[in-house]
Amino acid sequence: MAINASAFGKIVGKDQVLTENADLIPYGFDGTAGIKQLPGAVIFPADTAEVAASVKEAVRQDIPIVTRGSGTGLSGGSVPIAGCLVICLVRLDRILEIDPANLTIRVQPGVITKDIDEAALQHGLFYPPDPGSMKISTIGGNVAENSGGLRGLKYGVTRDYVMGLEVVQADGEVTRLGNACVKDVAGYSLKDLFIGSEGTLGIITEVLLKLVPRPKARKTLMATFSSMEAAAEAVSRIIAAQIIPCTLEFIDQVTLQCVEDYCQIGLPVEAAAVLLIETDGHPSAVADEAVAMEKICRDHGADDVKVAATEEDAAKLASARRQAFSALARVRPTTILEDVTVPRSELAKMVSFVNETAEKYQLQVGTFGHMGDGNLHPTFLTDEKNAEEMERVHHALSDIVDKTIELGGTVTGEHGVGLAKKEYLSRQFDTTGFAMLKLVKKSLDPDNRLNPGKIFDPA
Repeated sequence: MAINASAFGKIVGKDQVLTENADLIPYGFDGTAGIKQLPGAVIFPADTAEVAASVKEAVRQDIPIVTRGSGTGLSGGSVPIAGCLVICLVRLDRILEIDPANLTIRVQPGVITKDIDEAALQHGLFYPPDPGSMKISTIGGNVAENSGGLRGLKYGVTRDYVMGLEVVQADGEVTRLGNACVKDVAGYSLKDLFIGSEGTLGIITEVLLKLVPRPKARKTLMATFSSMEAAAEAVSRIIAAQIIPCTLEFIDQVTLQCVEDYCQIGLPVEAAAVLLIETDGHPSAVADEAVAMEKICRDHGADDVKVAATEEDAAKLASARRQAFSALARVRPTTILEDVTVPRSELAKMVSFVNETAEKYQLQVGTFGHMGDGNLHPTFLTDEKNAEEMERVHHALSDIVDKTIELGGTVTGEHGVGLAKKEYLSRQFDTTGFAMLKLVKKSLDPDNRLNPGKIFDPA
């Protein structure tokens, strides 16, 4: 069914409606490799009222809706379906209120994630979730995907900071869920249904977030190992010592070499694995934890441990992990960043399996991730124009997913299901649990209007 674009122009302004193919191309894909599809139209509402009115108009025209922010998603969650209406929320970009007394910040969904933390900094506060795309991703997308990040080990993920939401429902009605209360057990936690729902249940138009006091000090370490097993053992010992660092990241040798080629910061490219560790908090606690973690690493196989002496040194070490994806993306035309999570105790086994799988299918794979919470990112360096190679990538990923589930893991730790992972979701859930997912969707979006075909197929 063709979209009557003029009807949406009356709601958002005709200059805020795109219908020409050349204009639609940038909105036909997100950060996921190999998935693209042009929508029927894109609109840019300026406030909640315009979003609600646009949804009601979409209902009248009986057209599907896909919501979008910056398009940084890595599971195809914001990729349009043919002929759909894309509602892009980048104009809803205001920080509405910072409340230092209650440690909260209220924002619209188009606010850039890093800008929230920088606004909190002005009051000595801290917004911890830090997805790799934090400089360009929007908070609405973070909430919709329940994004994680490097600091997830100590501080948790986006869900842990969402106190309230304003949501436009599938029929265009607006509802507010949650509040600024630290304790609230009144009824079902409805807001949590929308966190991580990937735009399939409602459109988030406002977010109330919890802030925390900003750490007074931080210290960064880099430990090198001759085997991934030794690095994993050191991580287990750090956690067993009841030390929870802010970040506890790992990089394998393939990724390490790519990052060094890209950044030229003097990384030990001969190492089989590197741990990048950051501790934060009270200055005396930070100093004690840094000493303890250095000793644990040395006692459990580290070839060397470097402690950043200055903020500049710390920033260089941190950039090694944050630049991993960008560095790998330079190697081949297509970079497929995957996302699986296993219990920490199984991480070394999982990394070994990824390497074996890469060899089995003759693929180039770099692996990095969050060793502290078992979340790893096997990154396939390939070429989507090579159909035969892409077939091997698909089989390799399927094997990795099966192994992840066998080890008690999950098919996605922070990127979401979207289109890229939906064929694997039923492997993780039993029949009853999978049916419950569909029941929630049917209850809140009975016409399957919002982001249809993402996460699972309702039928």
